[in-house]
This record gives sequence, C-alpha cells and structure tokens, in this order.
Amino acid sequence: MKIHNEIEIDNNTPLYAIGVVAQLLDVSVHVIRMYEMEGLIIPFKKDSRHRLYSNNDITRLKCIRSGINEHKLSIASIKTLYSMIPCWSIKNCSPEERNVCEAFSGSNLPCWSYKHKNNLCELQECKNCEVYTNHTNCESIKDSIKLATR
Repeated sequence: MKIHNEIEIDNNTPLYAIGVVAQLLDVSVHVIRMYEMEGLIIPFKKDSRHRLYSNNDITRLKCIRSGINEHKLSIASIKTLYSMIPCWSIKNCSPEERNVCEAFSGSNLPCWSYKHKNNLCELQECKNCEVYTNHTNCESIKDSIKLATR
C-alpha cells in the first residue's frame, strides 16, 4: 500500500511504538523488551533509540505468546524451534559457508542471533533477511521445518 505516492507500507514497515504493541498484545513493555533481549524479535530502532514494530513483528509476538501461554513452551524452547528453521537451505549457502556458519552448527539459537562471519549473511541485516521476515507466524516455522526433513 502506498500513501501519497511516497511511502511504501508493507507488513515489514515499522509503524507501532512499543507501548502500542504492548497494549495490542495485553503485555507489559518489559515483556516485549525481554523478548528482544532473548533474541526472539528484532525491532526497528530509530536514531533516538525508540523501538518501532511492524505488522509482522506483531504476528511474531503473537506466535511467541501462543507458544508460552497455550503450549507452555519456555523461551529456551522457542529459541530452539527458531534454530530449526533451515536458514542455510533458504539462503542457498554453499558447503564451505555452512562449515563456518555458527547458525548451521548451532542448535539452540535462531540464526539471527549469531554474528555472521565469512558467509553470505555477513553483509545483510538480519531484520531484513527472508529467514527472519518470512517466518513470523507459527505455521511458517512449522512448514520450513517440515520441508527441511523431506
């Protein structure tokens, strides 16, 4: 969607302040900040350090909340589930890149939690990577894991 032919707004466009997101999800601002510190979400940060969240961020937070409240998952369990997203396959990493990739060899953190060195992810901001942006809802995570096991 375009506004005044200048701004392109999609589901990844940062729109909402952290307080608005907290109200929408009926959680405290502290909870959202904790999810950020745990590496479950990467908000957009303005130069003023204010956080802004997109519609996809809200979808991701709803999935996290569902995992915690409905399925009784811990934050560590959610991190492990995110670590199972086959980023190396999605990004078409070469065998050489996989050998030096902590996300490929790691087992309990989402790929966006690692400092990427000597691979194709090194130059891309994780917030804008398709591994992060295309896995916002619980179903997309499950679908990626299913595809990787075939």
